[in-house]
Amino acid sequence: MSEVIKSIILGIVQGLTEFLPVSSSGHLEIAKYLLETDFSGEESLMMTVVLHAATMLSTVFVFRKEILDIIKGLFTRSCNDQKRFAWFVVLSMIPAGLIGYFFESGLSALFDGQVVFVAFMLMVTALLLLIADRAKNLQKPLNSGRAFGVGIAQAIALLPGVSRSGATISGALLLGLDRKQAAVFSFLMVVPLIIGKVSKDIMDGTLASSEISVSVLSAGFIAAFLSGVLACSWMVRLVQKSQLKYFGYYCLALAVFVLLHFYIF
Repeated sequence: MSEVIKSIILGIVQGLTEFLPVSSSGHLEIAKYLLETDFSGEESLMMTVVLHAATMLSTVFVFRKEILDIIKGLFTRSCNDQKRFAWFVVLSMIPAGLIGYFFESGLSALFDGQVVFVAFMLMVTALLLLIADRAKNLQKPLNSGRAFGVGIAQAIALLPGVSRSGATISGALLLGLDRKQAAVFSFLMVVPLIIGKVSKDIMDGTLASSEISVSVLSAGFIAAFLSGVLACSWMVRLVQKSQLKYFGYYCLALAVFVLLHFYIF
């Protein structure tokens, strides 16, 4: 199987799993393992960054109206809901931004075929989802403290196998936010964080030093963007209506499958 085809498969996996609480990073590492890709740790992380950038753009595309409203609200003099929401997004970025900046090399090592670690982190995701599914009194408004708390959940999700949307939605529900608000905030809060990550990689030469060909990266990017647009449009509604415990069962079953495949097959 050519590297371009493998890249397209990885892009589709990323696009379809980014918006479900099942860990897109975990699925990417498992897919890399099953496809027997020969990316180094740095190349593997680069592919992950590019695919996440694609799904970030798909998020921007799907939520373009909401994002434009926020931008317009920032240029008004009076305090408004858009400015408050933007402030909450900034607060939510702080934990993951600090962890990513100071521990980037350590995180990179975890994106190098560590499928057993991914399996155990999928179990963590399952536990989070099962606990959050029992959350009650989901009527509290989004404020600075809750936004920062959801940001801590997002920082934990830097580990491959911990679902970012699963962790942030679970964190938001456990903090009392309703399902719709939790889903929308979860999907929008990651946009500036990924922009910052990609910008940093461009400025420090990480992208330039990657040995993955442009055609392989481009194929994965396009596949992730297109599948991400479809998945995001559908999953926003699905997350609101579905019970999180079913995603938790899926993560647990996948973790068991990976461990059995690794140790037995």
